[in-house]
Amino acid sequence: MLSRTIRPAVSVARSVEAQRTMATLREIEMRRLKSVKNIEKITKSMKVVASTKLTRAERAMREAKKYGAANNELFKHTQAETESAPKILYVGISSDGGLCGGIHSSITRAIKKEMATAPGDLAVVGDKPKAQLGRAMPNAFKVSFNSVGKDVPTFAEASAIADEIVKQGGDWDEIKLVSNHYLSAIAYESEVTTVISAKALQAAAGFQQYEMEEDVSQDLAEFALANALYTALVEGHAAEISARRTAMENASNNANDMISSLQLQYNRGRQAVITNELIDIITVSSELMFGSC
Repeated sequence: MLSRTIRPAVSVARSVEAQRTMATLREIEMRRLKSVKNIEKITKSMKVVASTKLTRAERAMREAKKYGAANNELFKHTQAETESAPKILYVGISSDGGLCGGIHSSITRAIKKEMATAPGDLAVVGDKPKAQLGRAMPNAFKVSFNSVGKDVPTFAEASAIADEIVKQGGDWDEIKLVSNHYLSAIAYESEVTTVISAKALQAAAGFQQYEMEEDVSQDLAEFALANALYTALVEGHAAEISARRTAMENASNNANDMISSLQLQYNRGRQAVITNELIDIITVSSELMFGSC
């Protein structure tokens, strides 16, 4: 048994250790555990909101694809035969929102890959891809758009973007729309849709068979661009909502795992404090018992 001169020192050491353990437990309970629980509530709520929006976005996407199908039929046999390389404008279509996985970086990678093969000018819809591409190719920018995609995009928004692109006055032969293609509720991929200009349309073999005024071909090219933009915007919006729901679900699952780990750590620390207090109580009781003897 320890001597009476050593016992007080042991009791003081245990008291200091218990205070440190209690401080650690308070930090786990009041800061980390509470913070993670709040984050889990937020991400779970955002997942529910994204799930609700996804149904509406999918319905709008199915309707918008009819416009895209009409464009595909129109330009199926309209590739112009040119000896020189066509002048290309790339239009990256995304949004301003975050917390949606790699939805923006997929557009950025696709544009970089396309421009490495066939350089051209650049227009971007959305602040996120604009920030990413602005560092890599700042001199290629011609025009950018923001505040698009907060809700389901409309044909009026697509028409406004198409008008602004036309007003820039670039003598482009092809406009390549780089957007996210919605595959399923958990998958998407970037794709490129090509729309040719009025000049290239008039030079196409399929259209040379008909007598067509210049104004008609110009209107047709602009309307086709608006159609293609509308389809890409709505489908990209559906892909973004789907990616956001998946990201929030993963974040909620990770938060739950962290809560379980912190709760286990807290319970073990609390059990250690209780055990030390019981040891002190038993030690004091033993000293009183043997001291009275």
